[in-house]
Amino acid sequence: MRHKTRQLQLGDLTIGGDAPISVQSMCNTDTCDVTATLSQIKALQEVKCEIVRCAVPNQDAAEALGAIKQGCNIPLIADIHFDYQLALTSIKHGVDGLRLNPGNIGERWKVEEVVKACAERQVPIRIGVNAGSLERELLQKYGHPTAEAMVESALGHIRILEDLGYQNIKVSLKASDIARTVEAYRILAGQVNYPLHIGITEAGTTWSGTIKSAIGVGSLLYDGIGDTLRVSLTGDPVEEVRVGWEILKSLRLREKGPIFVSCPTCGRCQIELIAVAEEVEQRLAEFPKPLTIAVMGCVVNGPGEAREADLGIAGGVGQGILFRHGEVVRKVPQQDLADALVDEAWRMIEQDELE
Repeated sequence: MRHKTRQLQLGDLTIGGDAPISVQSMCNTDTCDVTATLSQIKALQEVKCEIVRCAVPNQDAAEALGAIKQGCNIPLIADIHFDYQLALTSIKHGVDGLRLNPGNIGERWKVEEVVKACAERQVPIRIGVNAGSLERELLQKYGHPTAEAMVESALGHIRILEDLGYQNIKVSLKASDIARTVEAYRILAGQVNYPLHIGITEAGTTWSGTIKSAIGVGSLLYDGIGDTLRVSLTGDPVEEVRVGWEILKSLRLREKGPIFVSCPTCGRCQIELIAVAEEVEQRLAEFPKPLTIAVMGCVVNGPGEAREADLGIAGGVGQGILFRHGEVVRKVPQQDLADALVDEAWRMIEQDELE
């Protein structure tokens, strides 16, 4: 059962409630370099990124957001810290949302200015609590960045906005530690109904960060917690989006392109299954329709998995049996298996068999 949250609009995208869980990322370009930033946003859009965030460390970056927004076809978030003027400039240039902690930008009147501008343009604010930057008094109270400290920080920021009558809010509580992050979200989900942006922050490189994110984000999603997600990787942001989609697909929460089923291989396998599986996955990476594909190596589990998939092969001696919707299509020589699967997938689209 998905945790029930209120909805908000981020540009044309609905976040929260029963809206689809969205996948987002953050540019790692210099925001002042409009050409480089738009080039990266285009690459992110091509892999179905649904929200993009840009760092705004100074006024030049805030001013650049106007041109970036004009060339961006998905909601654009300005990432603000400490300086309320950066928020005001970003809003003036048409951003769809802010990532801003109101307790970090100084006097109440500065927060009021930002809230007023956000209210006029219906710009949501994401309160983004990070274990690495908790308030000094909370660290003194709890000794270190505990889940409880993170939740108390979030509630404090929420209270500031609520006291100003502003509830167009979403919240994140991120740490690099999986258990602490999951615990913090579980606590907060029991206390507020604001949409939750989930992720494991500073998760690591593409290899290790993917594993940590799959465990942490997957645990939260399995609990029904999360309305939008970012996989934080040290690498190309495009990989963040790909991993995010794979997590959602694996839990059957969103459908985008193929879900691959393939066996780990063993001594029974008598075809070059690894090469076939890798080639099929690569060639169908951007396949436009939901499709379950099984690439199986032997007679033990192969026929059963291949029959259950939309499309599959069960390996034999130097060949495989091609299945389509549970029915045997034909026997295919090993050297033609990848081509047969890819061709059959596109044929299913031509024959309008996939939603």
